[in-house]
Amino acid sequence: MTFPPHGKHLIAGDWVASAETFSSAPVHGSAFAYSVGSPALVDRACEAAEEAFWTYSATTREDRAVFLETIAEEIDARADAITWIGAAETGLPEARLQGERGRTTGQLRLFASHIRAGDYLDRRHDAALPDRRPLPRPDLRMMQRPIGPVAVFGASNFPLAFSTAGGDTAAALAAGCSVVVKGHDAHPGTGEIIAEAIKAAVTRLGLPKGVFSLIQGGNRAVGEALVQHPLIKAVGFTGSLGGGRALFDLCARRPEPIPFFGELGSVNPMFLLPEALANRAEELGRGWAASLTLGAGQFCTNPGIAIVVESQAAAFVESAKAALSASVAQAMLTDGIGQAYKAGVARITSDATVQTVLATPCGDREAKPFLFQVSAEDWAKNPALAEEVFGPLGMVVTVSKAEDMAALARTFAGQLTATLHMDPGDADLARGLLPILERKAGRVLANGFPTGVEVCDAMVHGGPYPASTNFGATSVGTLSIRRFLRPVCYQNIAADLLPVDLQ
Repeated sequence: MTFPPHGKHLIAGDWVASAETFSSAPVHGSAFAYSVGSPALVDRACEAAEEAFWTYSATTREDRAVFLETIAEEIDARADAITWIGAAETGLPEARLQGERGRTTGQLRLFASHIRAGDYLDRRHDAALPDRRPLPRPDLRMMQRPIGPVAVFGASNFPLAFSTAGGDTAAALAAGCSVVVKGHDAHPGTGEIIAEAIKAAVTRLGLPKGVFSLIQGGNRAVGEALVQHPLIKAVGFTGSLGGGRALFDLCARRPEPIPFFGELGSVNPMFLLPEALANRAEELGRGWAASLTLGAGQFCTNPGIAIVVESQAAAFVESAKAALSASVAQAMLTDGIGQAYKAGVARITSDATVQTVLATPCGDREAKPFLFQVSAEDWAKNPALAEEVFGPLGMVVTVSKAEDMAALARTFAGQLTATLHMDPGDADLARGLLPILERKAGRVLANGFPTGVEVCDAMVHGGPYPASTNFGATSVGTLSIRRFLRPVCYQNIAADLLPVDLQ
């Protein structure tokens, strides 16, 4: 399946070209030229999004549910083209992209079901008490309402599920917000096809054209202009700590500060408790290796740190080393990610207290696994060892005795996930660790690996800073819709004037 991308932005239903272009950098196949975004295009898209919001925010839940389902249909209709260009641009296997497309359409349909049910509105009513003394009570009704146009930044590592029509876009559209997406330079062709699917859904249903726009990247000024635009009321972002923090600061410094919902990074520590390690060391080592190398380690939930008792480490480490040694080189998503991976490896190997268990040569855009080991005492002396390395890199941190795990757990910064590998005899130790881990992470799991993120009602994909910039939010699951809503109280408003969902 091949096709020539037109390389344009989608601004309020129109395909718009720019004089300046950038070239894609595919892993294989031909490169294509794409228009570079600009602050002027950002302004045009935001103005259209604001105009569309007045109409779109007033649509019924059923109208929006049908819209989300129609987007999913249009994406499925382009399945072969999406897989072809996505694989070329990112190097991800076709099966992975097909699965990610299913996740993308699945979460669109999940949000359709969620808003039909209406529970997310959190409707409340305190009836008037006119005879109450000393003062009467007015009639009070409350409901969640959409906040306004939302900016979404496409993610490098998920060209579908966290990008153009990914979770942030789906949640915002479900809430009743218009959306302006800044596409990621790693997969501009994939973003273009998904934008075509959204445009087709807008046209089919006769929705306001400004409800969705895509501005291709190529210029840092685009992102800065987008988060600073006075018509944007919230931002959804998945990416690096450095880039996310810079945008977060821009949002905070605006004359009207707005929420920045950034998912930024995590080392996702695993605590391997003594009985589990005694019973399953080799199995756990192989499982960890498989999780570390999944997708070349380019998952924000990659479990980069394993904490074990030093006297039990050998069998687990040898099992992980053997499994990692058998791994083949995998393409990184971009040249920049490949360079950052090598820089992260160099940062760790420069610490003389860290033992290199496995080192493998990497190409410019190809990654192979690295495995390191360090004592908890030495690990604590070098804060850089606790920083995320995006790629298939694992570090074993050894403690002298199991009771030391709790003190080590307290030193971790905010995480997306934390894992307990435990058997029944580890219950008392786990009971002491759990209150610490639930303060450190958005998701705590037992006897599994965190690289699978289920899209459902109960999922939390977020955590204390620096895992995310808003510890009370999630970017995965139906709770993520709450990021793009705000409560409004209606006092003594006549029933026929209230929003339909409150009548």
